[in-house]
Amino acid sequence: MKKLHPGTKWSFRLGGLIIGIFLSLFVGWFIIPALYIVAKLVFQVTEINAPVIISIIITYLILVLIFVEVFARLSYNNWKYEFGDSNLKIERGIIWKHYSNIPYERVQNVDIHRGIFARVFGFSTLQVQTAGFSGSPMSEGHIPGVSIKQADEIREFLMKKITHRSKSGL
Repeated sequence: MKKLHPGTKWSFRLGGLIIGIFLSLFVGWFIIPALYIVAKLVFQVTEINAPVIISIIITYLILVLIFVEVFARLSYNNWKYEFGDSNLKIERGIIWKHYSNIPYERVQNVDIHRGIFARVFGFSTLQVQTAGFSGSPMSEGHIPGVSIKQADEIREFLMKKITHRSKSGL
Protein backbone atom coordinates (compact mmCIF):
# COMPACT_ATOMS: atom_id res chain seq x y z
CA MET A 1 0.00 0.00 0.00
CA LYS A 2 1.18 3.53 -0.76
CA LYS A 3 1.86 6.18 1.84
CA LEU A 4 0.78 9.79 1.63
CA HIS A 5 3.01 12.66 0.53
CA PRO A 6 5.36 13.72 3.39
CA GLY A 7 3.99 17.27 3.26
CA THR A 8 0.68 15.89 4.49
CA LYS A 9 2.17 15.69 7.99
CA TRP A 10 1.92 19.48 8.12
CA SER A 11 -1.74 19.30 7.23
CA PHE A 12 -2.29 16.79 10.03
CA ARG A 13 -0.27 19.02 12.39
CA LEU A 14 -2.54 21.95 11.56
CA GLY A 15 -5.61 19.79 12.19
CA GLY A 16 -4.11 18.59 15.46
CA LEU A 17 -3.30 22.16 16.46
CA ILE A 18 -6.90 23.21 15.87
CA ILE A 19 -8.09 20.27 17.98
CA GLY A 20 -5.43 21.17 20.57
CA ILE A 21 -6.65 24.77 20.77
CA PHE A 22 -10.24 23.68 21.33
CA LEU A 23 -9.13 21.10 23.88
CA SER A 24 -7.06 23.79 25.58
CA LEU A 25 -10.12 25.94 26.01
CA PHE A 26 -12.16 23.17 27.61
CA VAL A 27 -9.75 20.68 29.14
CA GLY A 28 -7.28 23.35 30.25
CA TRP A 29 -9.64 24.35 33.06
CA PHE A 30 -9.04 20.92 34.58
CA ILE A 31 -5.43 20.22 33.63
CA ILE A 32 -3.89 23.54 34.72
CA PRO A 33 -5.18 23.18 38.32
CA ALA A 34 -3.94 19.57 38.26
CA LEU A 35 -0.51 20.80 37.15
CA TYR A 36 -0.59 23.30 40.04
CA ILE A 37 -1.33 20.49 42.50
CA VAL A 38 1.59 18.49 41.05
CA ALA A 39 3.85 21.54 41.37
CA LYS A 40 2.70 22.00 44.95
CA LEU A 41 3.35 18.37 45.89
CA VAL A 42 6.56 17.74 43.93
CA PHE A 43 8.26 21.12 44.07
CA GLN A 44 6.80 22.32 47.41
CA VAL A 45 5.29 25.45 45.84
CA THR A 46 3.58 27.33 48.65
CA GLU A 47 2.12 30.33 46.87
CA ILE A 48 0.85 31.22 43.46
CA ASN A 49 3.01 33.87 41.84
CA ALA A 50 3.87 34.87 38.26
CA PRO A 51 6.79 32.42 37.74
CA VAL A 52 4.65 29.49 38.96
CA ILE A 53 1.74 30.44 36.69
CA ILE A 54 4.02 30.97 33.70
CA SER A 55 5.78 27.63 34.24
CA ILE A 56 2.43 25.81 34.55
CA ILE A 57 1.13 27.40 31.35
CA ILE A 58 4.37 26.63 29.48
CA THR A 59 4.22 23.01 30.70
CA TYR A 60 0.63 22.78 29.50
CA LEU A 61 1.49 24.24 26.08
CA ILE A 62 4.38 21.79 25.72
CA LEU A 63 1.96 18.92 26.48
CA VAL A 64 -0.45 20.23 23.82
CA LEU A 65 2.38 20.46 21.24
CA ILE A 66 3.48 16.91 22.06
CA PHE A 67 -0.12 15.76 21.57
CA VAL A 68 -0.27 17.57 18.20
CA GLU A 69 2.97 15.97 16.99
CA VAL A 70 1.92 12.47 18.09
CA PHE A 71 -1.48 12.96 16.41
CA ALA A 72 0.16 14.13 13.15
CA ARG A 73 2.63 11.25 13.00
CA LEU A 74 0.04 8.60 13.84
CA SER A 75 -2.43 10.04 11.31
CA TYR A 76 0.22 10.10 8.60
CA ASN A 77 1.53 6.59 9.33
CA ASN A 78 -1.96 5.06 9.46
CA TRP A 79 -3.32 6.41 6.17
CA LYS A 80 -2.59 4.17 3.17
CA TYR A 81 -4.14 3.56 -0.23
CA GLU A 82 -3.74 1.10 -3.09
CA PHE A 83 -5.09 0.85 -6.63
CA GLY A 84 -5.80 -2.77 -7.43
CA ASP A 85 -7.03 -4.41 -10.62
CA SER A 86 -10.69 -3.71 -9.93
CA ASN A 87 -10.86 -1.43 -6.91
CA LEU A 88 -9.32 1.30 -4.76
CA LYS A 89 -8.46 0.33 -1.19
CA ILE A 90 -8.09 2.99 1.51
CA GLU A 91 -7.00 2.28 5.07
CA ARG A 92 -7.00 5.00 7.74
CA GLY A 93 -7.51 5.69 11.42
CA ILE A 94 -5.58 5.85 14.65
CA ILE A 95 -7.90 4.39 17.26
CA TRP A 96 -10.74 3.25 15.02
CA LYS A 97 -9.52 1.80 11.73
CA HIS A 98 -11.59 2.53 8.66
CA TYR A 99 -11.21 0.37 5.57
CA SER A 100 -12.75 1.41 2.25
CA ASN A 101 -12.93 -0.77 -0.82
CA ILE A 102 -14.22 1.18 -3.81
CA PRO A 103 -14.89 -0.77 -7.03
CA TYR A 104 -13.97 1.23 -10.12
CA GLU A 105 -17.46 0.74 -11.56
CA ARG A 106 -18.89 2.88 -8.71
CA VAL A 107 -16.57 5.83 -9.43
CA GLN A 108 -18.46 8.81 -10.85
CA ASN A 109 -15.89 11.62 -10.79
CA VAL A 110 -12.41 12.48 -9.50
CA ASP A 111 -11.69 15.94 -8.12
CA ILE A 112 -8.28 17.32 -7.25
CA HIS A 113 -8.07 20.00 -4.56
CA ARG A 114 -4.96 22.08 -3.93
CA GLY A 115 -5.45 24.62 -1.19
CA ILE A 116 -2.82 27.17 -0.33
CA PHE A 117 -1.33 24.94 2.36
CA ALA A 118 -1.14 21.98 -0.04
CA ARG A 119 0.47 24.11 -2.76
CA VAL A 120 3.16 25.32 -0.35
CA PHE A 121 4.10 21.75 0.58
CA GLY A 122 3.59 20.29 -2.91
CA PHE A 123 0.68 17.88 -2.54
CA SER A 124 -2.94 17.50 -3.63
CA THR A 125 -6.08 16.06 -2.13
CA LEU A 126 -8.07 13.61 -4.24
CA GLN A 127 -11.83 13.27 -3.93
CA VAL A 128 -12.98 10.07 -5.63
CA GLN A 129 -16.75 10.47 -5.81
CA THR A 130 -18.83 7.33 -5.99
CA ALA A 131 -22.40 6.42 -6.83
CA GLY A 132 -24.64 6.15 -3.80
CA PHE A 133 -22.32 7.77 -1.26
CA SER A 134 -23.69 10.78 0.58
CA GLY A 135 -24.06 12.23 4.03
CA SER A 136 -20.43 13.13 4.61
CA PRO A 137 -18.40 16.26 3.88
CA MET A 138 -15.64 14.03 2.46
CA SER A 139 -16.10 11.71 -0.47
CA GLU A 140 -15.79 7.98 0.07
CA GLY A 141 -12.48 8.00 -1.77
CA HIS A 142 -10.86 10.91 0.10
CA ILE A 143 -7.05 10.75 -0.15
CA PRO A 144 -5.58 13.82 1.58
CA GLY A 145 -2.00 13.88 0.34
CA VAL A 146 -0.55 12.74 -2.94
CA SER A 147 2.08 14.52 -5.00
CA ILE A 148 0.79 16.90 -7.66
CA LYS A 149 2.10 14.72 -10.50
CA GLN A 150 0.71 11.55 -8.92
CA ALA A 151 -2.71 13.18 -8.42
CA ASP A 152 -2.92 13.97 -12.12
CA GLU A 153 -1.85 10.41 -13.02
CA ILE A 154 -4.43 8.90 -10.66
CA ARG A 155 -7.17 11.14 -12.04
CA GLU A 156 -6.27 10.15 -15.62
CA PHE A 157 -6.19 6.44 -14.65
CA LEU A 158 -9.62 6.58 -12.99
CA MET A 159 -11.17 8.72 -15.72
CA LYS A 160 -10.01 6.14 -18.30
CA LYS A 161 -11.73 3.46 -16.23
CA ILE A 162 -14.93 5.55 -16.21
CA THR A 163 -14.73 6.30 -19.95
CA HIS A 164 -13.99 2.65 -20.79
CA ARG A 165 -16.97 1.56 -18.69
CA SER A 166 -19.37 4.01 -20.38
CA LYS A 167 -18.17 3.03 -23.88
CA SER A 168 -18.62 -0.67 -23.18
CA GLY A 169 -22.29 -0.05 -22.31
CA LEU A 170 -22.17 -0.82 -18.60
